[in-house]
Amino acid sequence: MATVSFPSKGWVRDVGPIEGITPVVWHPDNPPPDGPLDVVVAPYVGAAACIASVDKVPGVRLVQLLTAGFDGIFERVPDRIAIANAAGVHDDSTAELALAMILASQRGIPDFVRAQERGVWLRPGFLPSLADRRVLVLGYGGVGRAIVERLLPFRARVSVVATTARDGDDLVKRVRGMDELDRLLKKSEVVILAVPLNDTTRGLADDAFLSKLPDNALVVNIARGPVLDTDAALHHTDRLRFALDVTDPEPLPPEHPLWQAPGVLITPHVGGPSTAFRPRAVEMLREQLGRIGRGEAPDHIVRPAAP
Repeated sequence: MATVSFPSKGWVRDVGPIEGITPVVWHPDNPPPDGPLDVVVAPYVGAAACIASVDKVPGVRLVQLLTAGFDGIFERVPDRIAIANAAGVHDDSTAELALAMILASQRGIPDFVRAQERGVWLRPGFLPSLADRRVLVLGYGGVGRAIVERLLPFRARVSVVATTARDGDDLVKRVRGMDELDRLLKKSEVVILAVPLNDTTRGLADDAFLSKLPDNALVVNIARGPVLDTDAALHHTDRLRFALDVTDPEPLPPEHPLWQAPGVLITPHVGGPSTAFRPRAVEMLREQLGRIGRGEAPDHIVRPAAP
């Protein structure tokens, strides 16, 4: 039997019994449990702030995250403990938000909402559609692919870029490599940042990146705030538009100039938390813990345990 801690009783209830698994309730904010644990399911919110306490719990061999991202986790969890992310759990919800932000920005919805509050009937003329736009998706993991699935029915002209080029799939003919990024940026009218945050992607969308985009292009960040250089974004708000679910810093201070910058739509990091989250997280946990209960290797490992 493997002993698995859940951050609340609600997770134990929703996941239900799994053969080979003994569930306990322990939130890493609290004092360490009396006995050893094999697996710690981290809380969805604030995991990085409290997860270092697993070092005080004997026996832990896996930290299971409920987030797709894992920035801030590696440096807080001893390398003798493996880390798995919640791959696939947030794909649908985050892709929905990305599409909503694109459509809202393209069709002028923020201006209309502000005008409605004043009782003003705007006459904006022709606004950019999503149909026929050249859209570039940076990152073709689960979230990136889910975004592409939703873009294609809108008749957007979609290209995707990943770390290395490879053959396409049923959605795209070819996944382009980073060596083609500069050429693609010059003709992209919408760019979606959907990459994980790491040393390579931190500051990826910097001044040089943004300078290559054509006037009035829309940059959508549903990755992590530091993927986009905030100062560079502010410098380009005179000719580019931005839709940001994540920012750097985050939360964005009330006095920050991004709030008032023209052509900027900001949502408060709400890509994941929707009603789609819980059932997908429960399904993932049942599959993952079922593997562990059967003595199989867990899935979705983003950092293996050190030998």
